[in-house]
Amino acid sequence: MNILVIDLTHGGVKIAVSLAKKGKSVYCFDIYNTIKNIEKRMLDIYGIELIQLDDLKKFNGDLKVIYPVHLPLSNDEIKQYNPDLNYTFITHHDAVAEILNEWGKDINKIEVTGVKGKTSCVFMLKDILIDDNPLILSSLGALIYEDKKEIILQKNISITPANTKECINLAYKLANPLCGGEIKNQIYNCAIFESSLGVSGIGDVGLLTNIVEDYPIAKNKSSASIAKKQVFKCDIVCCEKESLDKYYSAIKHEKINSFSLNDKSSNLYTENIDYSLDETTVNIIYKDIKTKSGEVISGEMEIKTFAPGSHHVLNVLGVVETALSLNINTDRIIDGLRNYKGIPGRTNKKIIENSTIIEEINPGINTKAIEASINMLDNDSTYIISIGGDYGITCEEIDEDAVADLIDDIDEEIILTGDVGKSITKKVNKKIIYISDYKSVYNLAIETDRNLLFIYRSDYKTLSKR
Repeated sequence: MNILVIDLTHGGVKIAVSLAKKGKSVYCFDIYNTIKNIEKRMLDIYGIELIQLDDLKKFNGDLKVIYPVHLPLSNDEIKQYNPDLNYTFITHHDAVAEILNEWGKDINKIEVTGVKGKTSCVFMLKDILIDDNPLILSSLGALIYEDKKEIILQKNISITPANTKECINLAYKLANPLCGGEIKNQIYNCAIFESSLGVSGIGDVGLLTNIVEDYPIAKNKSSASIAKKQVFKCDIVCCEKESLDKYYSAIKHEKINSFSLNDKSSNLYTENIDYSLDETTVNIIYKDIKTKSGEVISGEMEIKTFAPGSHHVLNVLGVVETALSLNINTDRIIDGLRNYKGIPGRTNKKIIENSTIIEEINPGINTKAIEASINMLDNDSTYIISIGGDYGITCEEIDEDAVADLIDDIDEEIILTGDVGKSITKKVNKKIIYISDYKSVYNLAIETDRNLLFIYRSDYKTLSKR
């Protein structure tokens, strides 16, 4: 059987090479024409030919097509080049699952997807599972922990499915002295993988944080909810109840655990929440949680952690349910979340001189997230509120009209900053302050002894380099 891997921009080269190493006959189609010279050389080394779809006319027999879930071509559009072939279509996620079929049978594996909250959930889970030396792929990098010390495997790495395997490869190279690694043996006893559009299905637990926006993908031929449905390939699925009911009610799966802020028909929900910008207390009830060991458990616990807004608490609930599904002891869950203080590049709190700075930096910030962030201040007049951002961060662009309407409807004074802020200033009806350089907003807060809520739509790696 011939194999055609489509899309070399989002990890296709790594998938193709992995399959070629297994002796497969592999071809590649670089749909976006982004392949680099070093990647071309890699394909040449493993005998992988770059082709155009028109070259399929020369093929015969069976062809497996491996494509990303956001591919703008339909199966029929690919088939038209040679209708006589016997086609099999699988996603990049499915291909990675096949490649990793025998990997990690003796460790806990978690895959995290969703529209919002993925990275925060990964690092909360890290704090809970820190004694297991977790291996992590996240939008903040590929990391491994040894004796609670962070080791950076690679900083600039995307959360495409191919990089799930790449993360494992990086850990192997570190652990293998023959590859120049500094660690002599595999140290990780669990793995947590963040994935943007669905998961590969290798997880003992797949966490679907939410579908707060069902944005279109693949040139409107698919959507976020369809792509993220792949999470139901995991052995256990933890899913926000509202998203489960709205998008996945027809799915049959033996082990689905739901969580919700308010819905008491879910498997895990809150009885009481005492919000604080320092430490929020959450009383949790859980019932009939299906676990990896086959048990069904119920109980309650009190969590104290950094979760200043309702959207942060929702992340906490998903994390708690994921840990319970893995039969993690409640004391470990409580202690781990007590140690969680937020993460640079997402939601975190810092003190600079006399000012408290709460940062909400995220490439996927939208109107609902902005509103939730403002609400968590509870009208605290000591805070300056700044909103801004960059363009071209993710496939879901910010709805500037909706943000402008939000600003018009609230009483708080808002400072706009960055390219996104500049555009929004033209759409608000009330007088607004615009400061082009976000660093000047920090300086303003510090110089006037004010606190700052800094909401910025950006890739933190890019922001931190400015």
